[in-house]
Amino acid sequence: MKTYYKHKIENLLNVNKIITIHYFEFGKNFKSQGETHDFWELVYADKGDIICTADEKEFLLKQGEIFFHKPDQYHTLSANGITAPNVFIISFECKNEAMRFFEDKKIALDKSYLKFVYLLIEEGKSTFNLRHANPDTKKMELLKKPSLGGQQLIKNYLEILLINLLRNEAEKDNPETVFLFKEEFDSRIAKTVIRFLKSKVYEEVSIADICAQLSYNKSYIFKLFKKETGATIMQYFTQLKIEKAKQLLREGNMNVAQIADALSFDTPNYFTKTFKRITSLTPMQYKKTHER
Repeated sequence: MKTYYKHKIENLLNVNKIITIHYFEFGKNFKSQGETHDFWELVYADKGDIICTADEKEFLLKQGEIFFHKPDQYHTLSANGITAPNVFIISFECKNEAMRFFEDKKIALDKSYLKFVYLLIEEGKSTFNLRHANPDTKKMELLKKPSLGGQQLIKNYLEILLINLLRNEAEKDNPETVFLFKEEFDSRIAKTVIRFLKSKVYEEVSIADICAQLSYNKSYIFKLFKKETGATIMQYFTQLKIEKAKQLLREGNMNVAQIADALSFDTPNYFTKTFKRITSLTPMQYKKTHER
């Protein structure tokens, strides 16, 4: 009989507890109350910039950047009074020595790791009752029928994100050329389409425009984009327009008709119907919900 060696897994980082998960759509004048707590807090500026205070230091967290508040650190958040930011925050307990690397650390998140942020958001929504993001939440309630294994996946996704951030920072001085597999190439085509759509969010865009931009035929781009995103190109473009509309509503500098016109909707009525179909709220209902 062969003797097998059972290798004990070494845990670099072990997230013991998840305290809160939030995805906030703040108004342009948002300002939080200051707080301290005995656990870690990760803040990610997903859209727009956010002003952070860590102890006595105030700094700007730019879109695409992460900051880590260490345990027992006094901190606040506030918008800049101009733009309405979207911010992801997850607070957690992790007592491994490796976490000291993240103390007062601001990191520009590599786009390849952004998927873990969105996986955390989606898994959080299917596990806990996160319907109304409230900065004052002290305890998350489980859904009546939470996603099977959801809590463990949240823990795992967060640990994977943290380890990748550690590894990425450690390997910055030793870049290696990686062979580009076809699957990655296809994904980049989809990402190119998305970048193009984002750059044209205030305009009208046709499929012909996109095909001309990428020099690929219509059927190939359609099939690839649907495979990568789960949506058609026009569905995705409409979603981008509504996300921009939400930001403009929170900033409060334009009325519904002006936003509809700016985003190239045919009429304010069509804009309102589209907004409600996607968000379940009218533009004015959404604006009132996020006035603070």
